[in-house]
Amino acid sequence: MNRSVMRTDRIAHTEAALAVHAPELVPGFLANLPEAADTVGRRLRGALVREGIRDMGPGLRHGFGRIEYATSGVADPVDLLGDIEAPGFAAELRNAVLNLAIAMARPAAPVGDGPDEQAIGLERLAVAGHNLHPCGRTRLGWDTGDVLAHDLETSKTRIGFVAVRRDLLLGDGLFPEISDKWVAQPVHAWQRDNVLPARYADLLRDGALKILDDEADAIPTAALRTLLLPGTGQYLKVSLDIQVTSTRRSISVASTRNGPAVSTLLHRLVAGDPAGDRLLLMAETAGAAVPVGSGRDLSAIRRTGLSGRLEPGERAVPGGALPFLLDELVTGDPAVWLREYAELLMPPLLRFTAQGVALEAHLQNCLPTFVDGRPHRLALRDFAGLRLHPGRLRAAGHDITLWPGSVVGTDDLDVLRAKIGYTMFQAHLGELVMRLDLDEDHAWRIVREVLDEHATGDDHAAFTAPTVPHKALVRMRLAGEGDIYVPVRNPLHAPA
Repeated sequence: MNRSVMRTDRIAHTEAALAVHAPELVPGFLANLPEAADTVGRRLRGALVREGIRDMGPGLRHGFGRIEYATSGVADPVDLLGDIEAPGFAAELRNAVLNLAIAMARPAAPVGDGPDEQAIGLERLAVAGHNLHPCGRTRLGWDTGDVLAHDLETSKTRIGFVAVRRDLLLGDGLFPEISDKWVAQPVHAWQRDNVLPARYADLLRDGALKILDDEADAIPTAALRTLLLPGTGQYLKVSLDIQVTSTRRSISVASTRNGPAVSTLLHRLVAGDPAGDRLLLMAETAGAAVPVGSGRDLSAIRRTGLSGRLEPGERAVPGGALPFLLDELVTGDPAVWLREYAELLMPPLLRFTAQGVALEAHLQNCLPTFVDGRPHRLALRDFAGLRLHPGRLRAAGHDITLWPGSVVGTDDLDVLRAKIGYTMFQAHLGELVMRLDLDEDHAWRIVREVLDEHATGDDHAAFTAPTVPHKALVRMRLAGEGDIYVPVRNPLHAPA
């Protein structure tokens, strides 16, 4: 297989599509391709070493086995795979390169004055997407026109509506009911136009589903399937059956039913937390699905935003944007700032874990707020990826009824700890430690001191063990499914 020819063909196809849909972007797209390919390649090169897949030569080493390279060393990141036969993953990598180059070429879209709109504007700073995943810009299933119409850099996309016969809807009505027999279910415009006609032709023909003409403006977030309804302070998370990073972004029936129940549980935990006034939950207040076909294609969840909830002078910053704003936020001693940030982030999340709730606290799910650059409060969103331990919940006086077969429930404490340990320490704090103007050993000692104060017993022992589990993002893509973890050296192991 001639990889160079494939690469050239893909670039030519994207260039031709841009020439039709957005000719003004063509020069920037072509100019940014080398940097986009290098960004994807550098992340892949580091992951191959960190996950023990291939030796990529010496690089700059950081905590938790992370290794960074100045360049990818190749023009096409797929070449880093060597003799590993992974055509699907190769397609994901090349797709990420093309979409990153498009994103880099696009001008900044205007944003509104509200805190949610401002947060989306800041999310666009993280143009490469997820801070660790080589495929942070993968959008398999979208063509170039779709990327231009619906990706993060788009000022507005659209939500459509499907009339669903009431007996087919499972869950809460998210919009005013049409009649006593019909409910309007929101759906991403791309999903409406591309997925529903192909997969649900029989139900559409029989009249059990009806695609409506109504539409509403929506602003895409970095999650793409989560859309802000401007002027409402509300978000909708809707099914979007394309692959972003490692996962096709449709929504399970379980997520629509668990979201409100988990949000209620988290509100109880926050109310009982000694620092609960420093936490803001972007709660999932309602969810509905249509359990026909895959059961995932028409799901939707409503989420509260930040509008009307911030104090004067308080600024919410999406975690993904933090690495790009540190020079602005950290105006004094970076060690003092890191301690204040760790004391905002870690104590409540560790207390939640001790009670049986391990949040997926990577940068993308956290929105810390700041007053005059100082960490002030922590907003938390998107609870679909957390893990719940029934035994710990019962011991702490809590209970929750999950949808049958829900993957969020686990009786394995190692699974519970791996979820919070990887996302909070490695993906979240690790990114900040690496970028602060601070000796990394000193930085991890600060984190360890906060950990020593707020983690106890077996949790403390697990989080300070010589090695800890790292989510192996590339191994997962090569295997095709399921979470895979590999052990990495723990910078929190040494005594503080």
